[in-house]
Amino acid sequence: QVQLVESGGGLVQAGGSLRLSCAASGRTFSSYNMGWFRQAPGKEREFVAAIWWSGYSTYYADSVKGRFTISRDNAKNMVYLQMNSLKSEDTAVYYCAADHQAFRVVVSTQTAAYGSWGQGTQVTVSS
Repeated sequence: QVQLVESGGGLVQAGGSLRLSCAASGRTFSSYNMGWFRQAPGKEREFVAAIWWSGYSTYYADSVKGRFTISRDNAKNMVYLQMNSLKSEDTAVYYCAADHQAFRVVVSTQTAAYGSWGQGTQVTVSS
């Protein structure tokens, strides 16, 4: 199992930017697709973005497409989420997650596909 630790959350004004980081340790990080999810108060956890194990392919929720960018550095065991043009509706706890299946052919948007989760980092966007 991989251990994940997120950082980089905080308070930002609408229109601003934040960069979230996720440090991974444990099983071979570069073999697994990685995802970012978020959960707002009173709502279910939702998919934000995912990246293929090689970094070759990415996928985004429609709500963040064009504003957020997911990337990874397999040499450093790191995943990032660059968030630009933030909106109040982006306010949530953001979680990094690792797929439980190595070398999955396609990235998944479903929480059930991810077997390891970080503790989350709070992002608050003030309007």
